[in-house]
Amino acid sequence: MRRRQIIQLTLLSLVVAGATFPLAYLVDWLPEDGSIQGKRIDDVILTTVWMSVAIFALVAAVLVYAIVKFRAKPGDMEDGKPVHGHTGLELAWTAIPTVIVVAIAVFSSVVVVKNDELPSDHRVVLVEARQFAWGFEYPELGGLRTGQLVLPIDQPVELQMYSPDVIHAFWVPEWRQKQDVVPGITTVYRITPTKLGKFPIVCTELCGLGHSVMRNQVVVLSQEEFDLWAEKQRADVDAGGDQLGENVFANQGCAGCHVLNAAGATGAVGPDLDIVGPGQDIEQIIESIVNPDAAITEGFSSGIMPRSYAGLPDDQLQAVADYLRTQAGPAE
Repeated sequence: MRRRQIIQLTLLSLVVAGATFPLAYLVDWLPEDGSIQGKRIDDVILTTVWMSVAIFALVAAVLVYAIVKFRAKPGDMEDGKPVHGHTGLELAWTAIPTVIVVAIAVFSSVVVVKNDELPSDHRVVLVEARQFAWGFEYPELGGLRTGQLVLPIDQPVELQMYSPDVIHAFWVPEWRQKQDVVPGITTVYRITPTKLGKFPIVCTELCGLGHSVMRNQVVVLSQEEFDLWAEKQRADVDAGGDQLGENVFANQGCAGCHVLNAAGATGAVGPDLDIVGPGQDIEQIIESIVNPDAAITEGFSSGIMPRSYAGLPDDQLQAVADYLRTQAGPAE
């Protein structure tokens, strides 16, 4: 190739790269990362984007140059000259992509291994994914169960996830990672949050009728705020009564499927408790909780609430039943 052609192709590649760069790099395609693991994943993505911009610029430059330089002139009806290829060029465009793919694979593998590492004294939280809600249990806090994931910032945690029904998937966009939750096995999700705030938890596996509403939040607090939160949660459980009932209603994910104005619940999968609750006595409410198919509300079918809550401790079961009776209205 003549030097002039090389210079022309180089300049054209730089022009294409300059036009592509703002779109590829300056646009916020992803939310701001909120974890150590997410930052590493972003590094892989950014590296791949840079490589893609460079390759695209080169290919586009060659394509534009060939269209302009070798286009048929008006009135030229001759066939193009036969070309038998260029061995060196073919070796180059085979070897270079191979090196690029291997480099990305090695880089990604290193990130996967590093993201899977945790210190031996890391925190463990048990995560239950069920149709259609998330539940969280803290073994270090005496088995405290909550309906919202709360974690301290800059502290590594391992989420041990299980499902009693179908396949679900745990995903926090700001953390980048996603993990399936599969019945019969325990899958793990290791993360170190680095950003304070509230972030959405989304189920990304089609898990049934209420899949679209199977959302929750993770709240990342400072260590001091986390300790205060844990103390308050234990105090609410010890207090019993309506406070315990409200706590159980929230922690068992009831708001994900039912409406209850007093609790700010807006779920649309199961019956509206503000409508079906008034007139029910304690025994009927408890029966609906532990045996949900015993009495089917008009307009709904059996199996909508696939999980029985018969395993709830008696004090929690009684407290949430009292809470629902009080908030939804007394028996006639």
